[in-house]
Amino acid sequence: MKIFRVTKASITFVTFIAFVFSIVLIPVLSGCDGDSGNVTSMPMTGGGANGRIGGMAVKGPVNGGMVTAYGVDNGASSGRLGTATTDPQGNFNMMIGDYSGPVMLTMSGGTYMDEATGFMTTMGGNDMMTAAIPSFSSGGMVTGIQMTPLTSMAQAMAADMPGGMTAANMSDANMAMGNYFMVNDILATTPMNPNVTGSGAKATQDMRNYGMAIATMMENAKTLGMTSSSGMVTAMMSDVSDGYMNGMMGGSVPIAMGGGMSMMGGGTMMQANMGTSGMADTMTSFMNSRMNKSGLTVADMQALMDHLNSTSGAIR
Repeated sequence: MKIFRVTKASITFVTFIAFVFSIVLIPVLSGCDGDSGNVTSMPMTGGGANGRIGGMAVKGPVNGGMVTAYGVDNGASSGRLGTATTDPQGNFNMMIGDYSGPVMLTMSGGTYMDEATGFMTTMGGNDMMTAAIPSFSSGGMVTGIQMTPLTSMAQAMAADMPGGMTAANMSDANMAMGNYFMVNDILATTPMNPNVTGSGAKATQDMRNYGMAIATMMENAKTLGMTSSSGMVTAMMSDVSDGYMNGMMGGSVPIAMGGGMSMMGGGTMMQANMGTSGMADTMTSFMNSRMNKSGLTVADMQALMDHLNSTSGAIR
């Protein structure tokens, strides 16, 4: 069985969660910042046992989460390489030994400031964010990796591609997800934090699009009354795993929104347009809310909203 692979067969989300947690006992977190970031790779001295990965977990400022790195073998996650606890800004840094190849990061746990409500929120016990790094060289150092809802969605999509999480599939999924939300590089671009006063002024358009896309997902969670907005990330991962944003998993399985139970119950189903025109409408709502302190207006985000309104929801 391939870890994190959601097949197009009739797998239920409960099964998906169960087999996610069969490999991760204590996962991760997230955090948010308005500054620019870059993924860099450089050799380290001291031999191959000094491989290092660092970056930020971003979904609102999160404190006390854990990031875990896994190697990838034959398209599926394999042995654990290392773990790190995030600081209050979501930063993490870990040693991963002499591993060489694709890497999958996971994160869960901790608390974060929800962008849509402004309340401190605990990451749901069944929820997780992920990121897929296509390649890592033994003894190298990679910094500036962003772990976000968008990287999580890309990882879920890569796992469902033929062959699973190969380096090529990871790269293609990361690029496709970036194109969908008009972000040039979802692993290297730091999302703007719209809760920070004036953050829009120093943010590039990529950073604006990234931050507002995440905040819009949290706005949807608030509208649905979800106790932990991290459940929305889990739902979006399920939705996009088959390459389409249409409210269904595997092309035919409706996604139940758990109303705070992270999709593990409740009668509300994900709307078919939640990742398309509905997302554009919700983005307008967030832009006009008191939680948007970025200084940006609807006009600043019009290009992304026009794209979301016009798309069929196809990611690949």
